[in-house]
Amino acid sequence: MMRERGRVEDTIYAMQKGGAGSLQVISDFDMTLTRFAHKGKRVPTTHNILNNRLLMNEDSTKKMKELLNKYYPIEIDASLSPEEKLPYMVEWWTKVHELLIQQRIRKDMLGVTVRASSAMLRDGYRVFFDCLAEHQVPLLIFSAGVGDVLEEVIRQNDVFHPNVRIISNYMDFDHTGVLQAFKGQLIHSYNKKDGALSHATALREPHGRPNVLLLGDSLGDLSMADGVAEVQNVLTVGFLNDQVEERKESYVNSFDVVLLKDETMDVPNAILRYIVSPQMSKTHEKKVDATAKK
Repeated sequence: MMRERGRVEDTIYAMQKGGAGSLQVISDFDMTLTRFAHKGKRVPTTHNILNNRLLMNEDSTKKMKELLNKYYPIEIDASLSPEEKLPYMVEWWTKVHELLIQQRIRKDMLGVTVRASSAMLRDGYRVFFDCLAEHQVPLLIFSAGVGDVLEEVIRQNDVFHPNVRIISNYMDFDHTGVLQAFKGQLIHSYNKKDGALSHATALREPHGRPNVLLLGDSLGDLSMADGVAEVQNVLTVGFLNDQVEERKESYVNSFDVVLLKDETMDVPNAILRYIVSPQMSKTHEKKVDATAKK
């Protein structure tokens, strides 16, 4: 869905004229690069991957599920503003991280746990990651999940290419490899603007790349590019995975392109192919010329 199709087409065309050398991609991870559901079952987020008896005792796994059931409905409640949701998100992330620390999770168990999970990247993920790597387009994954788990997911899917950088909540392990804390500022789904500004150096690092393709599944993801310097064009793509009817209006009013219950990377891949393929611009040029002559 698009509220302003003409503006979207013009933005994509402008980004295509700049080519791969002017492009960077900033993306959320959970429920954006990963699937929301598969065969009627929810696919775990990076936090929920850790909610596993390999790492946690029965009481803690129960508490993790209780926290999810309490706070997730608040996170996606269309009647609440981001400002109203903010304290609840801080509460949720803080309580989950405290639970994980209490379990003294071992670093050497993360790979085994990810492999045993039902984590799934979206259909077409390999085309997406490989296309960006081939054309040397930076991919910044800006995630409110657990960075160590995120890295393991993309590593096990063989797409952790050199062009990938990650801003996320990273675990701090002691000298024996046991989780003792989380590093740095807490990143949750509704404080990515603050996270973007605090990581401004990382966001400015890809010099001379003023065009941004931004992918997310939450309205909070729209601020992920706030720290990018000298932006010329930003195209935002939103995956609306849950409570579609209740949230459709706010998503269409906020994202340039909204994908409803789409478990694939087909649309981002099509946009990428157009931007990095100069010969494809001729069709658009003919269309623009024809319109101008009328």
